[in-house]
Amino acid sequence: MIDEEAREELFNLGVRSAPALVVDGEVAVGFDKARIDELLNL
Repeated sequence: MIDEEAREELFNLGVRSAPALVVDGEVAVGFDKARIDELLNL
């Protein structure tokens, strides 16, 4: 099942690959633990 709304949001942010994480408008693409920790304030 594809979430078309989520797909459109990522497409509009310039994301063309998965996995992708959006936190408060900031994007992390791929598994970048340091970036994910930064976005989540860990």
